[in-house]
Amino acid sequence: MIEKVPDPSNPIEALSAVVSLRRLADRLEAASVQAAIDQGWNWVQIAEALGVTKQAVHKKYARRVERRAT
Repeated sequence: MIEKVPDPSNPIEALSAVVSLRRLADRLEAASVQAAIDQGWNWVQIAEALGVTKQAVHKKYARRVERRAT
């Protein structure tokens, strides 16, 4: 885990941190979308929470998430 913001004057360290942060953000987003679906959220609600269109979030996650019977 990154303890401090890397110095941009050291590109290898800074860019490596960017990659790590993007991966972490992607995993958190995917898990949160699945949790929202599990709790009965619809694509519009998820899209609004993420600040994107319904079409964008549906295209990205429709095949990845599973709708579980509640």
